[in-house]
Order: sequence, then C-alpha cells, then structure tokens
Amino acid sequence: MLDKNGIARRIAKEIRDGYYVNLGIGIPTLVANYIPEGVNVVLQSENGLLGMGPFPFEGEEDADMINAGKQTITTLPGSSIFDSAMSFGMIRSQKIDLTILGAMEVSENGDIANWKIPGKMVKGMGGAMDLVASAKNIIVAMQHVNKAGESKLLAKCSLPLTGVNCIRKVVTELAVLDILPEGGFRLIERAPGVSVDYIKQSTSGKLFAEADVKEMDLN
Repeated sequence: MLDKNGIARRIAKEIRDGYYVNLGIGIPTLVANYIPEGVNVVLQSENGLLGMGPFPFEGEEDADMINAGKQTITTLPGSSIFDSAMSFGMIRSQKIDLTILGAMEVSENGDIANWKIPGKMVKGMGGAMDLVASAKNIIVAMQHVNKAGESKLLAKCSLPLTGVNCIRKVVTELAVLDILPEGGFRLIERAPGVSVDYIKQSTSGKLFAEADVKEMDLN
C-alpha cells in the first residue's frame, strides 16, 4: 500500500520529456519532487507560473512565490511569471499536455467530483472546471477509500461533479486503473503487498481485472 508520496512517485512515471504539466492541489503537487532524471518538463500553475521546481527546503521559502494552492514553490532557470488570464488562456487553448488532479470521487464513466462537499463552505471551483474541460490527458491522484473504508471509485459520483467523462487514469494507494471508453475501471497495476481481491473489495464501481496483475515499479 502506498502513501501520498508513493502515489506521486508512480504518477511521475507517466510524464514524458517536453510535456507541459499542470499539477492540482493536494497529492498532485508532490509529483514535482519525483520527475525522472533526464526528463525535461514545464510545470504550469493557474495563477500564472511556468517552470516551477520542487518544493523549497525549510527556511528557504519565499512567501511571494506560491502555486495555485498557496504553497510556496521554487522556480527553475527560464521560468516565467504572468497574469492568470494568460494562464487560463493556455489551459483553454489546450497547450497543457497533462493535468494531474486530486479527487474526492471518480465514477466508472470517468466523471470526477473534486471541488465541493454539500454543507461545507467553499469559495468556488477554481481552475478545475477549465482543466477538466480542456486538458488533453487527465490523471487523478486520490485515496481509493475514505476514512471509513468506503470506496471512492464508484458506479456514479454522489458529490457535485467537476467534469463528465473526462478521466482516463486513476492512481491510488492500492492501484493504477484505466477507465475504459465503454465504462468501468480496468486494473493494470497493484501496489506492493496489495492483492487483486482486496482491490476488488475496495472498488464500488465496475472493475475488470486479470487473475495476474503486475505490481507497481516505483524505481
């Protein structure tokens, strides 16, 4: 079973040289720390940043240098800072090759709910709606089950949706799953020490799995 850093490490393997990548709030921000050596990517943030680096070391933070989640970040040589209107112009014109988002729920049809729990105050959806509507490829980084042990990979989302039929891959503490065009989760990798049966028990949506599923390679 993976921790949050393990999820981020596995997702980093999906990044290809030359990609422009947007990292959502939560687990996705950790991906910046695990980009493979020799792979050159440009990390983009909705608040107007291109060329983000890893998180700063303690004591080296610059309070004026933050990402869309208000976390302090570093910049790489050649980075660029601009207004959010230009940043969203990049997103809406599909200049982002890969978007990595957190989620509270994902459905077997590729719907995502990641912005609101009814009854709790939120300021708005932020950039998530633009990202799910415009991204060429979206990977979700999330916990497979909630604190009560209930599945967050569902037949149908119960929370307000951010986007419909837009997710194609999910990485959790238990597994890597593709979402099939005809609907349903397809188990393609399992976390170290996790059985296929346990993943089946932890998934409420339709799940397709071979008897022998390979273990994740995190090296």
